[in-house]
Amino acid sequence: MRPLRFLSRVAFICNICFLLSYLSRWLPALPDNALISDIIVLGYFVSLLLNLVINLMILLLFVAGRLRRMGIPVWLLIVNFVFFIVQLLILIVNRYQL
Repeated sequence: MRPLRFLSRVAFICNICFLLSYLSRWLPALPDNALISDIIVLGYFVSLLLNLVINLMILLLFVAGRLRRMGIPVWLLIVNFVFFIVQLLILIVNRYQL
């Protein structure tokens, strides 16, 4: 199941983009260019959807007992899960802010 391993790594990169795009709110105005736009799109949109898919697939594999054979590092699983929880919390908090 190499695609799951690859998607876990892509989700990690998207999570780093999420962190950069979220922290860019408090930085001085960044120049408008394609790189900043890509980081924002990968961070806010792709990372949430990809994390949802990855964590659901990992949960299903964990329940089925086949997760050990995937070869995905444990630290990557934990980091992606923590980022997913943080993204959900930020989404909920920002939803109720005016």
